Amino acid sequence: MIKCRKNAILMAARSCVLALSVAVSAVGMSRSVLADDVQAPGGVTDERPVITDSSIAFGAYDPHGDFSNDRNVKIEHLFLPWEDVDLSTLALADAYALQRGRSLMITIEPWSWSVDWRKSPDELLKGILAGSYDSNMAAVCSAAADLKSPVIIRWAQEMDDTSGQFTWSNWSPKNYVAAYQRMITECRKHLKTAQYMWSPKGNSNMQGYYPGDAYVDIVGLSVFGLQAYDKAHFDKERTFAEALEPGYRLAEGFDKPIVVSELGYEGDDAYACKWAKDVAKAHAQFPRLTAVVYFNDREVHPWPDNYGLPNWRIGDHRCSS
Repeated sequence: MIKCRKNAILMAARSCVLALSVAVSAVGMSRSVLADDVQAPGGVTDERPVITDSSIAFGAYDPHGDFSNDRNVKIEHLFLPWEDVDLSTLALADAYALQRGRSLMITIEPWSWSVDWRKSPDELLKGILAGSYDSNMAAVCSAAADLKSPVIIRWAQEMDDTSGQFTWSNWSPKNYVAAYQRMITECRKHLKTAQYMWSPKGNSNMQGYYPGDAYVDIVGLSVFGLQAYDKAHFDKERTFAEALEPGYRLAEGFDKPIVVSELGYEGDDAYACKWAKDVAKAHAQFPRLTAVVYFNDREVHPWPDNYGLPNWRIGDHRCSS
């Protein structure tokens, strides 16, 4: 995976926008994903979902370029730190998306990907509220304003997470709301046309972090299915709909479009295929759901209870046709 650190290209936990240049070069050898009725050897199909409900858009975070040739993908998801990054490479992402008729969803993470450069939760919060990071947000949003693709800005996601993955998830709801409002206000000064996504993980405490209707165009939720975890914690294998349900019910009260901003599943063939089929079909119980965006890579933070780093990347499972 590729990240930009000043003028150097380094290996990192999540891909920088420069990874899209790798995806472009990989087009010739990439597998077609989400294509209608993709057939695998032996008359079976891959476990990749084929979205059949025209009201639902499909997107992907795809640092490996697996989705490069897929015409069904409508959203290109990028992760971007606001420090230690070469923002000029956003133009590559824009060109890549334009060639494929995709919009861009840009997750801005308020830190550096270099762990040694990261501030403590209190230091980061105090800096944001004091205006010390206004210029960081302004720089990213000014660069995004030059892009031709439609843009969604997703800032400081999964603030309700309790695993310790994100510096900003240690803040109180009141402080997070103040920081979010300040950053969206700053971004709007430079980026007039973007939509703004508030994106909790979907935990029961998420509602306290809601920054207000004036600062949110879309609500994002994270939905992951790990077969072994399901069996241990729910005494069964959950479906996509069952995993989405709790967060969706909390989110629907905000009266905003809802997007599954990060989706992934891992298990045996039967489990993966069930998720793929469940994701792809229409769900009348989720009328506000407008898009699902797949996280096509290995997890970057260990799951609790020693489940390690699940690999969400679409793999070699085979589903009966």
